Amino acid sequence: MNSSFRMGWILVSFDLPVMTDQQRKAATGFRNALLEDGYMMLQFSVYARACVSLERLERHAFYLRSIAPTAGNIRVFFFTNQQWARSMSIHGQNYPQGNRVLDPTMPQQIEFW
Repeated sequence: MNSSFRMGWILVSFDLPVMTDQQRKAATGFRNALLEDGYMMLQFSVYARACVSLERLERHAFYLRSIAPTAGNIRVFFFTNQQWARSMSIHGQNYPQGNRVLDPTMPQQIEFW
């Protein structure tokens, strides 16, 4: 596949039901799977990860389909590194950020396989 794609970011946002114990367990499992796959939590239901090629993007999209809970809505976005660099984070000083990454940047060393 020919592409001018170089490096970019995958952004995953989701609304998952958490009304029952089983739904909460599925939502927590999905969030943990994202973290284990190298995603950073930007907000409680918004995660991002750097991606080095279109093939890796497609592989991660396939993986997301395989771990998606049976209920809820998951949206996957792609941003080039240049588009990502133009984004901004606006957050209140009195809002606890917890484990959220405030200004993620492309990692210095990126996995190639």
